[in-house]
Amino acid sequence: MIDTVKLRVRSSAEKRRPSVFWILAGLILPLWSLMVRYRFTPKSKLPQTGPFILAPNHYSEIDPIAVGAAVWHLGRLPRFMAKASLFKVPVFGALLRASGQIPVDRVGTARPGADTGNPIGAAAEVIANDAGVIVYPEGTLTRDPELWPMRGKTGAIRLALESGIPVIPVAHWGTQELMPRYGKRIHPFPRKTIHVSVGEPLDLSKYQGKHIDQRTVMAATTELMDAITALLAELRGEQAPAERWDPSKHQQSETGRF
Repeated sequence: MIDTVKLRVRSSAEKRRPSVFWILAGLILPLWSLMVRYRFTPKSKLPQTGPFILAPNHYSEIDPIAVGAAVWHLGRLPRFMAKASLFKVPVFGALLRASGQIPVDRVGTARPGADTGNPIGAAAEVIANDAGVIVYPEGTLTRDPELWPMRGKTGAIRLALESGIPVIPVAHWGTQELMPRYGKRIHPFPRKTIHVSVGEPLDLSKYQGKHIDQRTVMAATTELMDAITALLAELRGEQAPAERWDPSKHQQSETGRF
């Protein structure tokens, strides 16, 4: 396991502007800090200005809170792509809109590994707000029995290639102690430690100027998942499996609880 350090909370211009995040942080972070402490790798950082796509691993249903709080500690505001239907839920939908979350329509049924969202519209939203957005490239909780990243879907990479926004791999480890995969209860005590490693933006220069077809996005997605897995292997101090878990090869659904 690589060394991690306690990180001083940074404050970008984006974070200093009054917003609904101030209210959310004031309500959530004090309680969250009673349950969780963060340890970041020394090189973990996010750009303090400009848009970015953050691509984390996903193995617990409480991951979005864990990753969102980590992004706040790193000085930026956490925004997620969320199903457009959630924005129609009374009160909750208003909170999503007020906090700058990004609605994405999903229609039809895609073949395995394909995405049916609207990455171009989402990219325009991110660029217009000079913001960062968190996109889970696995699309759901990993099916891997040892919680390693499974096969990725192409949404994060399509968004990066179509928009030119940098995509940044990130890995975290420890939320499974707070809430196991598909768990129904949080285990807040004793206080848990979440280790976070933010990598360098993925180099997608080899794909620039090329036609963005399924083969291209799948190749780039594999590189993204390799980067996330390498960060996680360092955090865990373990060697990742030689072959990434593919639900279709194990007769598993890629959506819903498993």
